[in-house]
Amino acid sequence: MSNIRHCAARLMRGCVGIMMLSAFQLAPAATVDRLPGPMFHDGMEDLIAGPYTDGDAARFLAQATFGPTDADIAHLRSVRYAAWLNEQFTAAPSSMLGYYNWVANTLNEGVGSTTIREAWFLGALGGPDPANNLIIHNDQLRQRVAFALSEIFVISDQFTLINQFPNGQAYFYDILSNNAFGNYRTLLEQVTLSPAMGVYLNMQANRRANRAQNIHPDENYAREINQLFSVGLVMLNTDGTPQLSGGQPIPTYSQSQVTNFAHVFTGWNWFDCAPGNFAGCGPNYTTGTNFQTPMAAFAAFHDNGTDPLNDISNKQLLSYPGVVNGGVLADGGTPASDLAFALDNIFNHPNVGPFISKQLIQRLVTSNPSPAYVQRVAQVFNDDGTPAHVRGNLKAVVQAILLDREARYGHWEQPDTFGKLREPLLRITHLWRAMGARHQCGNNYQAGNTIFHYANQPYRYAGYVTAWGTSDSIYGNGVGQAPLNSPTVFNFFKPSYLPPGEMAAAGLRGPEFQINTDTLIVNSTNSTAGKTWGFDLLDTCDPNDDVGEVKINRAQDYALAGSTNGGPGDPADRLVDAYNRRFMSGQMTPFMRQTLLAVLNPIGIADGADWKRRRISRALLLIQTSAEYMIQK
Repeated sequence: MSNIRHCAARLMRGCVGIMMLSAFQLAPAATVDRLPGPMFHDGMEDLIAGPYTDGDAARFLAQATFGPTDADIAHLRSVRYAAWLNEQFTAAPSSMLGYYNWVANTLNEGVGSTTIREAWFLGALGGPDPANNLIIHNDQLRQRVAFALSEIFVISDQFTLINQFPNGQAYFYDILSNNAFGNYRTLLEQVTLSPAMGVYLNMQANRRANRAQNIHPDENYAREINQLFSVGLVMLNTDGTPQLSGGQPIPTYSQSQVTNFAHVFTGWNWFDCAPGNFAGCGPNYTTGTNFQTPMAAFAAFHDNGTDPLNDISNKQLLSYPGVVNGGVLADGGTPASDLAFALDNIFNHPNVGPFISKQLIQRLVTSNPSPAYVQRVAQVFNDDGTPAHVRGNLKAVVQAILLDREARYGHWEQPDTFGKLREPLLRITHLWRAMGARHQCGNNYQAGNTIFHYANQPYRYAGYVTAWGTSDSIYGNGVGQAPLNSPTVFNFFKPSYLPPGEMAAAGLRGPEFQINTDTLIVNSTNSTAGKTWGFDLLDTCDPNDDVGEVKINRAQDYALAGSTNGGPGDPADRLVDAYNRRFMSGQMTPFMRQTLLAVLNPIGIADGADWKRRRISRALLLIQTSAEYMIQK
């Protein structure tokens, strides 16, 4: 068992309940093979021409989507990697703001963070658009990359003003999804000028210094755009390893450079501010439109270096070999021209390729990519290989990440270090997608003067203990995550996090382990039990359930659960093998398979007419809470 998976097993061991522990103690560990070992699995055939097995297809989809389905696996096997990627690159983007506007303006419902989560689940789970069933949301890769980007370019609805304007959150998320296959430089500028980011990191209404009034530009955005969104704290080699001088890392910038950037990022505010009301201008609480429009420039409040009493003259920004004008911003520019110079200065820094590439690899593929893997992807970031030699082409970067040899064969070549702990929120999307989940029940009900529309809406992902209840809380739902809901600008977890114990001793990063606390493990296990044993599409609706629930479709797997009356004479091997493929990419160890069958096979007609549902529910719970599943390999 790999070090990463072993650590997951140790964390889970005391927390996942008696049923799982007793199940996995049924088979004697010493006599059962726990290691995969297909001979000549890699290196014998053309990688790009794959996938060659359903397991390979499911692994790829686990990295590139919100969870594989049987239909997705079959389709990928049919069209192969390159064609599938081209389909995804050209699929129409799902729009969070479009969903918000439909709910707010067409349905005239009350809107809030729950609306954003419904919209996010629609993009993550896919399917027909509730407003127009002819529109099919199938841009899985774009939405998966957008979610990864949202954990780098962080805003949060835990910030009160952002929470009050969910349309601003939707506008911001659409920036990420629309630019997921675009250019990083464009993404960086649109994020910078987005009102939600402006509010969250204090660039909105940031004004030039006035020393007589003790006014100084806020340094928050200046610091985070460098530290978190682009270059990081230390100089990097192209392979992501730190450059050293005298045995010590070399800082990428100094405090004085942060101060200079802060002065550059002045003079931007809501687009509809009156010229003379820069400081007193605020969000439009009636329409909210200035939260979904880029910030505008106000030259009178921008430090362009020409005021000898208050401005910084000839601002030194990032300095690196080949940087334009030595990284010095000359005096006399406009807010727009100075911003463009600063963003170009950041974008062209040699750190950006390895810094951003490594984090995207961590979010999609593995927590500990080899330096060679990072370097290969960073080189694509630096030059996409086209005749135009484009820098920052995220489409090329994403393709390089997913089709790299390490992404496709790393679990065989580096079994002790390859892989990542699945994020709690992505475990939910995987379960729901794989089990054909849909929103069911609910009513068109009135609350006050507002009518809410949840009757017959299978693609509105609502419900108290599902989409609506998915928040940063580790209690009740046990998820600890929700889109655009990080507790800090540093995301739910840091990419450099070293879990204490064996992983730290081995120098292995495990970002997601930072939120995988004992409390979350217990509560998420209870939540998983509720989802795997609870709501089913065949259940009768409660007429008083106004909002409805997201329910899974166990009936799709009844034929796999058994063919006669269950029991040992009617084994569950087809069900286990199907779930091995669907949830574990064909990587289930012989030990785990044998143990699952020992638990499932005794279930039969003697346990009741719903014995097939019982087999399915128990299989789902044991797999979803197992260490082998928790680590995406």
